[in-house]
Amino acid sequence: MSVPYRISFSRFTLCVALTLPSLAFAHDLEIHGSNTVGATLAPSLVEGYLEQLTDDKVYSQPTPRENEQILVANQQGEKLSVLVAAHGSSTGFRTLANGQADIWASSRPARATEVEQVSNRADLTGLSSEHVIAIDGLAILVHQSNPVSQMSIETLRKVFSGQIRNWSEIGGSNNPIRLYARDDRSGTWDTFKSLVLDKTAPLHDSALRYESNDQLSDDVSRDPYSIGFAGLASVRNSKLLAISDGDAPALRPNQLTVASEDYPLSRRLFMYTLGEQTPELAQGLIEYALSAEGQGRVAGSGFISQNPIAVKPELDASVPKSFKRLTQSYQRLTVNFRFSEGRTKLDNKAHRDLLRVKHYLQQHKRSADDLLLIGFADAQSDELRAQMISELRALSVRRALNHVGVPYVSYTGYGHYMPVGGSGNQRNGRVEVWIKSR
Repeated sequence: MSVPYRISFSRFTLCVALTLPSLAFAHDLEIHGSNTVGATLAPSLVEGYLEQLTDDKVYSQPTPRENEQILVANQQGEKLSVLVAAHGSSTGFRTLANGQADIWASSRPARATEVEQVSNRADLTGLSSEHVIAIDGLAILVHQSNPVSQMSIETLRKVFSGQIRNWSEIGGSNNPIRLYARDDRSGTWDTFKSLVLDKTAPLHDSALRYESNDQLSDDVSRDPYSIGFAGLASVRNSKLLAISDGDAPALRPNQLTVASEDYPLSRRLFMYTLGEQTPELAQGLIEYALSAEGQGRVAGSGFISQNPIAVKPELDASVPKSFKRLTQSYQRLTVNFRFSEGRTKLDNKAHRDLLRVKHYLQQHKRSADDLLLIGFADAQSDELRAQMISELRALSVRRALNHVGVPYVSYTGYGHYMPVGGSGNQRNGRVEVWIKSR
């Protein structure tokens, strides 16, 4: 039997156990939730943070439970222990709500019911609680030998709901389609369900279900007639499909399309905390994850970093000539500003992206004069209204950049042209950031 004692320190809370026959150990920090986040990303961020905090080597210890690991380092002779338990996004919320987890890792936004459940302690939608730590794309995977190379979301819905059962119906061989899907506790499943399926087209009963992204991808790569979905970091040996939404062109997930969230199945990966109640050790990890160094580890884990880079996008024949002329002397930064309410209120990620753009300019010795903001609107009742909304969005970002010390940025609006989603899709309302080529 073990009798636990809790001793408080200014830097963190250390849990010590006096042990008789067996050893009980309480962790200094617990992260529960998404397998997508918890498999490699969260452990990598913890490793980097503990190395920075302790200046010591971090090592991993196994646990009896699958999809869990403990990362340990020593700080001034005392052991720091962090548990990462990756059993699905919904499990992470439950452990945060009941006080077991310090950080909830999630591959979907908090639901309204979850926000309400802890509203007396924190606002999970607020900047101090909701932290976007990486951008991911839902990868639609098939076998390398499959001739199908792209698919619309509508076709994808029909495939996974069983309305399309044979590859020959969509340009493939005359063989039955076999479905591979994540399990019900997974944020990856929640995202796929919300972006692809609906009540009239639920997942077909024949789908095989997986707790692990990597295992699903490995099984798809061995099955010539399979199709599945996983996080972008788990493509492995499978073939990746390009995806289209409505009349927008099909896009393959890559650094630009996912980081900008133009890819139809892009998604944000989150860490949630309880605002001012967040323990200091957990808050330090969040700050590290959002930093340039932490985002470097995000990229090293196979996800998309939020550190902006400049790229020259390939503009196909669908892009208006006027837009090509407008941007011919520019490269595009891999960041879009998006909005949480109405037309001009920046969301939580956008507020942090303002500082990332400022840091990019400082790091590359560029000035605000080199930037161009281009606003876009979703579908509106008339062209003039769309133009006004797109310009207002760009102006909103210009003012926000001025507030953080990046003044007088040029801006324009491009109306409802060049959508990245179907008609009325919220993703169409965005502000792109372009920088003069050198």
